[in-house]
Amino acid sequence: MQLIDPIVAFQSELAQTRRDIHAHPELCYEEQRTADVVAQKLTEWGIPMIRGLAKTGVVGIIRNGDSPRAIGLRADMDALPVQEVNTFSHASRHPGKMHACGHDGHVAMLLGAAHYLSRHRNFDGTVYVIFQPAEEGGGGASKMMEEGLFEQCPMDAIFGMHNWPGVATGTFGVTPGPMMASSNEFELTITGRGAHAAQPHKGIDPVMTAVQIAQSWQTIISRNKSPLAPAVLSITQIHAGSATNVIPDQATMIGTVRTFDLPVLDLIESRMRTVAEHTAEAFDASVHFEFKRNYPPLINHAREAAFATEVLQSIVGADKVDAKVEPTMGAEDFAFFLQKKPGCYVFIGNGDGDHRSGGHGLGPCNLHNPSYDFNDALLPIGATYWVRLAEAWLARG
Repeated sequence: MQLIDPIVAFQSELAQTRRDIHAHPELCYEEQRTADVVAQKLTEWGIPMIRGLAKTGVVGIIRNGDSPRAIGLRADMDALPVQEVNTFSHASRHPGKMHACGHDGHVAMLLGAAHYLSRHRNFDGTVYVIFQPAEEGGGGASKMMEEGLFEQCPMDAIFGMHNWPGVATGTFGVTPGPMMASSNEFELTITGRGAHAAQPHKGIDPVMTAVQIAQSWQTIISRNKSPLAPAVLSITQIHAGSATNVIPDQATMIGTVRTFDLPVLDLIESRMRTVAEHTAEAFDASVHFEFKRNYPPLINHAREAAFATEVLQSIVGADKVDAKVEPTMGAEDFAFFLQKKPGCYVFIGNGDGDHRSGGHGLGPCNLHNPSYDFNDALLPIGATYWVRLAEAWLARG
């Protein structure tokens, strides 16, 4: 593994920073302390910055030479509303909040790269180190763009990275094209007419209407879309009634839809609405259907994915880079950036959990699990990738 020696020597400080951030998790758009930690480090290293994009965002600006070329490297900062069960010394000090997705490690890896780049400016151009708020459902990437990120920081391409539990430390995954799915929510309210359970003929049963709609919706996945186009429609909540002998007036169904393809998403949303409306009509009920599109699919640009793959292979070897990694139905708001700029998102293996020190919970070291903890062995690996990626990208003619 071809790691950068000064970054390896800096690992213990990065780990201290990472664990400090882990102990003080902040939810989306509340990352004030985290942003202050980042800003303090960048100031200490003589890196000018822009603060306040999307409320708490921080963008460090590292320039050298006179080339107009520029690259963006992004790390997310926010935590999750999860109660941590770990009891090691750097466990969350804020009840109900936890870095259960490794954004603390993402921040530390990018800080490691910023520290090295500020001291060893082996590039000609500009590197923007982007510390983004509100990835976990807040759409911070979109908000930063709305507030002028790419106008204030014009860049040719942008790159992202996420730790991936279950994949060996020192390995990476990447693929051109779709890598993560779109994230969408729906809520359907069915209105019937309440009645005594012993006299169902006097009412209009929204519960049975909901059952029929729920079953019919699954045929959209199996019969309306191409079987070659992946999609998931999950009903995760059904709410109705308050007594065993009462047919209620209303029933509500809530859930998610995930796809890699926007036309497929258009089809699913349209068919869900049509099926719900006509099924309800057949039962003399009425419906109100809401469909919210949160994050688009994350689609890596082929040229940038190939470039990132080459850089990764130069660091860890070709056998440690899965260049056609299986996409995931999870979602990421880095997708918004890739709609506006060329770029690539990669997975860095977080191991199987053996790195966790004493005091970790009994659950698996999976993302969004209360027993999760970021693997500090990744810090010099990820930081080295960021540096070599930036240097190589800016060296291109």
